[in-house]
Amino acid sequence: MTDYGDLLLDAVRCAHEAGNIHLSYFRKAGLSIQAKRNNESDIVTAADKAAEAAIINFIHNRYPTHSILSEESGEEVREAEYEWVIDPLDGTTNFSSGLPEFSVSIGIRHCGVTVVGVVYAPYLNELFHAVRGEGAFLNGERIACGNKTSLNRCVVATGFPVDKDCNPDNNLDNVSRVLPLVRGIRRLGSAAVDISYVAAGFLDAYWELNLHAWDVCAGLLIAEEAGAQFHHFRSDRNVSVLVASPAIAGLMLPLLGTSPRI
Repeated sequence: MTDYGDLLLDAVRCAHEAGNIHLSYFRKAGLSIQAKRNNESDIVTAADKAAEAAIINFIHNRYPTHSILSEESGEEVREAEYEWVIDPLDGTTNFSSGLPEFSVSIGIRHCGVTVVGVVYAPYLNELFHAVRGEGAFLNGERIACGNKTSLNRCVVATGFPVDKDCNPDNNLDNVSRVLPLVRGIRRLGSAAVDISYVAAGFLDAYWELNLHAWDVCAGLLIAEEAGAQFHHFRSDRNVSVLVASPAIAGLMLPLLGTSPRI
C-alpha cells in the first residue's frame, strides 16, 4: 500500500494556512465581495482568492508535477498521477455574512481515486481528515457515522442550488417529502462541513444537488472512512449526492427525485 502520510501532513498544513487567512478577514469591515456570473447567490470574496493562492503556491513549489482542480481557478490541464481538488473557502455566503460555518476542503486523488481528505472549519477549530483505508478523524480522534434506523429520530441537512432563483428544479420537492418524516432539517451552508458531520454522527444524512467535485471530494472520503455511504441520486445536475449512515441511506434515497420535476 502506498504511504500517503506526507501528503496528508501537507494537506493539513495547507488547510491551516488557508484557515488562518479566513480568520484574518472574518467579520472585518471592508471585505471585498463579488458575484460570479451575475448571480448574487454565487459569490467570491478576497478571502477565497487569498486562501486559494496560498494553497496553489504551496503545491506548485512542493509538488510541481501534480495537477490542481480548484473552485476559483478551474483546472490545470495536464497528465498527472496526483490531483489536488480544492475548495479554498466552502461556505462563502456564511463567511461573508459573519456566520461561523465555513471551511477549507482539500482532497487528493491518486490515479483518479481520492486517497486523502482534509476539511478544516477554522472558526469552529474542527479539523476532519482521512486517508483511504485508515479511518476518519476529528481533531485526531477517530469518528464513526451514526447508527439510527428510523427517520423520525434523524436530523438531516441539505442545501439549495445557486440557480434556485430561475430554475424550479431547486430541491424544494425533496424537502417537502423529507421534512414530515424526520426530527429536523438543517441548512448549515458548507457542503464539506455537512458531509463531515455525517461522518462524525452529528447529522444522520445530507443531500444536495448541483454541487461540484471541489465541494465533496475530501468530505466523501472522510464519510466513507467513517462507515457512511454516499449515492449519486441525479446524473443531470452536476454532483447530486446523498451521504448517510447505511440504514438511513436506504430510507432516504427513495425520497429524493432522480429526475427533474418541473
